[in-house]
Amino acid sequence: MKRYVTYIILINMYLMSVMSFAQNKAIDPTNIYPKVKLETSMGIIIIELDRVKAPITVDNFLTYVVTGEYNNTIFHRVVEDFVVQGGGYDANFTEKKLNPDIVNESGNGLKNEVGTIAMAKENRPHTANRQFFFNVADNTNLDPGRSWGYAVFGAIVEGEEVLEAMAKVKTDYNESMAWEDVPVNPVLLIKATLLPAE
Repeated sequence: MKRYVTYIILINMYLMSVMSFAQNKAIDPTNIYPKVKLETSMGIIIIELDRVKAPITVDNFLTYVVTGEYNNTIFHRVVEDFVVQGGGYDANFTEKKLNPDIVNESGNGLKNEVGTIAMAKENRPHTANRQFFFNVADNTNLDPGRSWGYAVFGAIVEGEEVLEAMAKVKTDYNESMAWEDVPVNPVLLIKATLLPAE
């Protein structure tokens, strides 16, 4: 019986290592500045991620990208001159599957400047998961100081005008979710794709 249990444990360990290798290969760990194409209902945005300064955050984001988890989600929070936030809900406001929370990398030197992408989180520092936001202004109040900030992990390299248009959509209070700043007409993230290394 002990030998059988040992075999099962070894098989499970092997399968986990294979899955980990496959996932790491999928997120292209040797590409220091990977690019992701976001096909939205308002146009295409291409972002360049910074694996040097935010390796944990970049790998977390890319895991959601390569598994298709960001496809057919919405930008559920839009505040003009502040942020455009999404990645967590589908068009019916159903919460999407969550992977484990990640370590907060907000002290990496990257600032919450206009056109950057950062991880959303709860009040507690290490609660970033799958939701992200674009900074539509220089949001210095989101940078770390005497307390934890919001981890920036990349920036838009193409499609700034798409983000600007998103930031201007009409929003309202959503009664079913009890949320402010919800676009009246859904802004969709149709597909997120990791681009081949250049």
